[in-house]
Amino acid sequence: MNVTFLLNGETVEVNTHPTQTLLDWLRETRGLTGTKEGCNEGDCGACSVMITDERGARSLNACILFVPQLHGKAVRTVEGIAAPDGTLHAVQQAMVDNHGSQCGFCTPGFVVSMATAHLNGRTDHDDVLAGNLCRCTGYAPIIRAAKAVEGAAVPDHVIDHPIAPKTTDFPAPETSDALAEWYAAHPNGTLIAGATDVGLWVTKHFTDLGDVAFLNRCKDLQQIDDQGDTLRIGAGVTMTDVLAAVRILHPSFGDMIRRYGSDQVRNAATIGGNIANGSPIGDNPPALIAMGATLHLRRGDTRRDTPIEDFFIAYGKQDRQPGEFVEAVTIPKSAPALRCYKLSKRFDQDISAVCGCFKITVADGKITDARIAFGGMAGTPKRAPLSEAALVGRPWSFDTIQTAAATLAEDFAPLSDMRASTAYRMDAAQGQLRRYFDDINCIETDVLGVTA
Repeated sequence: MNVTFLLNGETVEVNTHPTQTLLDWLRETRGLTGTKEGCNEGDCGACSVMITDERGARSLNACILFVPQLHGKAVRTVEGIAAPDGTLHAVQQAMVDNHGSQCGFCTPGFVVSMATAHLNGRTDHDDVLAGNLCRCTGYAPIIRAAKAVEGAAVPDHVIDHPIAPKTTDFPAPETSDALAEWYAAHPNGTLIAGATDVGLWVTKHFTDLGDVAFLNRCKDLQQIDDQGDTLRIGAGVTMTDVLAAVRILHPSFGDMIRRYGSDQVRNAATIGGNIANGSPIGDNPPALIAMGATLHLRRGDTRRDTPIEDFFIAYGKQDRQPGEFVEAVTIPKSAPALRCYKLSKRFDQDISAVCGCFKITVADGKITDARIAFGGMAGTPKRAPLSEAALVGRPWSFDTIQTAAATLAEDFAPLSDMRASTAYRMDAAQGQLRRYFDDINCIETDVLGVTA
């Protein structure tokens, strides 16, 4: 595969394997070893790079970014953050002045994330840096460094302009029609959108993906269409853009997405990929199920719609035929009673032990409808039908909630694993339903808001 992109302002042409990561290419082929390999799974941020395309500049993890995904884009590594004459970027100087580095292994990733945020005028430093892990300095001096440069001018040399898109010699469909044609001809192929999951198949399991198609040029899958009472979100929309779209409409869902991976992960991960991979601990599906979302699937010229809860059949198995792909998902714009609760060992950027999402409708003191969905409680994201039935038609009261919470033991038989035990998961799920009752009744339940 021949790939052309800008690297620190210089045009490079690369002949590469479809699943060679940018991290490996930078270090092994170009000798740019400032970009570090830490976790090699998009968790630690030591490999952060700045990527610029027609959507602007954003930080991504080079360890799970395949080189063909960069075609026509601009890449800037830590070696390109300082000016060509060696003058330090303001964030680099601030890291020095505020003693923001000790061992220095994580520092290049921090610098790139901070420089990207500075370029974009962002001051939400805790969010920006949640995906960059530091084990020795601690975050206080790093955050002080980020704050110190908020008003500093953006140097011209870090403002990249992507090169004109060129025809590829590898599968990179530019429309969903072209994707449908390719996938019909290669039904066993692998579709790569953000690679935040598929990347780990390569870096951790050394999987040979066979035929692959890269979807980052498929523009019509990257649209969010306002359809009046609903939003139709294309499968290729990144979680960064999903967050921007739902933050006001569905604040609780938005708060959970803010904890979804890191800034680098959200900048790459797509809502369609998260759904299609069918993880039992994916954070989107429980919220989408609770909202009553509709999934749109396509195979060739044939399209079909399905309630999203029906898509997940069993662990590792979805209602998707060979050559069929997720095209979009439609969600309601109004769901004021929706609440999403995520429990994980780390508050930010961690996999859920239990993720519960609830939408209960009450009229004249009685529950008229209930949608409850959990991740981490079964082999798939799953509704709680018996608990829902225990709610509908009964008074909106804590006694009713208690009865339904006990019924969760009939809906689920969760497993024990490294994240949580069976007993913990059940206790947590029941506690989340009780929390929902308090939350809807305006009792503070947010762990960041509760004080002693």
